[in-house]
Amino acid sequence: MPDARHDAVCALLRRVAAEVVLPRFRHLDAADIEEKAKDDLVTIADREAEVQLAHGLAAIDAGARVVGEEACAADPTLLDTVGSGRLWLIDPVDGTNNFAAGRTPFGMMIALVEDGVPQAGWLYDPVAGRLCHAVRGGGAFVDGAPVRARGTGAAQPVAALATYFMSEDDRAALATRVAGRLTLVDIPRCAAEQYPRLVLGENDLALFQRTLPWDHAAGVLFLEEAGGRVARADGAPYRVGDARRGMLCAASPELWEQAAPLVFG
Repeated sequence: MPDARHDAVCALLRRVAAEVVLPRFRHLDAADIEEKAKDDLVTIADREAEVQLAHGLAAIDAGARVVGEEACAADPTLLDTVGSGRLWLIDPVDGTNNFAAGRTPFGMMIALVEDGVPQAGWLYDPVAGRLCHAVRGGGAFVDGAPVRARGTGAAQPVAALATYFMSEDDRAALATRVAGRLTLVDIPRCAAEQYPRLVLGENDLALFQRTLPWDHAAGVLFLEEAGGRVARADGAPYRVGDARRGMLCAASPELWEQAAPLVFG
């Protein structure tokens, strides 16, 4: 990706964070928060940030259509064609439940996707000021410095398993399979934080059940370009537009192979 376009996306993220997102953090009224679905919130910051990000991205690359999380909430048919053509994917505030509760982590994510394959991705933590980005075939970076994924080095892989979209029976079966084999840690409820944890040596594994494109396109590319692996239960790679549930992410291909039989059974 040309430096000018990357620089423009970075500047856009920082500006919208400073002008829209951070001023709302811990300053939301009850009327500023709505429940889209059970345990799925949206705030005025999500909506205002998406509008500004969409406008800015359209100016950066007018040939790519823009698809945002809140636009899809209003018109779910936008998801029908998300796996074709060139588009910008926006998650204006990832980890909205955390944000609405006045706690971190939360982040902002953008991905440039071509025919279902992420080409570039950005994950921004506006509180810490950390910017992760990746370019297909060009590597992964944290605040501009190249980075390679590293495992925790623990005797048992450290795993953050998101199970809240599983049935009770499936959760119980998973718990039985991994008992004594994986060290379980709390999930951050924020993909924009979970993917960096896999690259930066904090976690070895992460399991996601729901794999909506704005939650994962940027993070998958970041992890894979850093040397990690992301795949479905059958080993198939992640693609934008694939509506299947269940995806295991690992800091290395070896960790993925070790954990997949335990996680997927």
